[in-house]
Amino acid sequence: MTTSGQEKKLQLYSYHRSSCSFRVRIALNLKGLDYEYKAVNLLKGEQKSPEFLKLNPIGYVPALVDGDIMIADSFAIIMYLEEKYPQHPLLPRDLQKRAINYQAANIVSASIQPLQNLDVLKYIEEKVGPEAKIAWLEKHIGKGFAALEKLLKNHAGKYATGDDVFLADLFLAPQIHGAVQRFNLDMTPYPLLARLYEAYMQVPAIQDALPEKQPDFPST
Repeated sequence: MTTSGQEKKLQLYSYHRSSCSFRVRIALNLKGLDYEYKAVNLLKGEQKSPEFLKLNPIGYVPALVDGDIMIADSFAIIMYLEEKYPQHPLLPRDLQKRAINYQAANIVSASIQPLQNLDVLKYIEEKVGPEAKIAWLEKHIGKGFAALEKLLKNHAGKYATGDDVFLADLFLAPQIHGAVQRFNLDMTPYPLLARLYEAYMQVPAIQDALPEKQPDFPST
């Protein structure tokens, strides 16, 4: 059953562990949008297949198909959803808080996540070694998290910029989750982000978007 206003079910090309896909899953859940999950196994290289490259030439997930429209890149997808589906706004009305949301989302999407991309980590591990990969992660995630702590210090409520889940939270929740669960990052230096993470894990729309809740999550 599709949500009112949807003529055809949305299709999301996703990988369970992709934090970029995770962001979009949260947005879809918050807006109550029904969608078909199209798994793309990054470890098997399915993102490099001719079929997927025809859909998204850069070969990354997520990609969203909405009827005749295809959008790639999580930021672009989320903004598209925000403009087309107004239920549960992802941006606050207050202009300053809106700007903080853009900044926080951009720190994650431009200054943290690309540096922990699967291809980047694989390259470092092959060229330098596993220990170098760990040092790389700690340096770049730590730099971004330290900046986010300062940015959000005077704006956070229950969530990043108040008591509603907004754009910044969509980017923060997967990023922190990955840092903690995948990379075992010590969150002690980042008490605000640690507190936000605890709050995020209580939000149904985020819980349902977790990697382990996705159909392509390994059963063993």
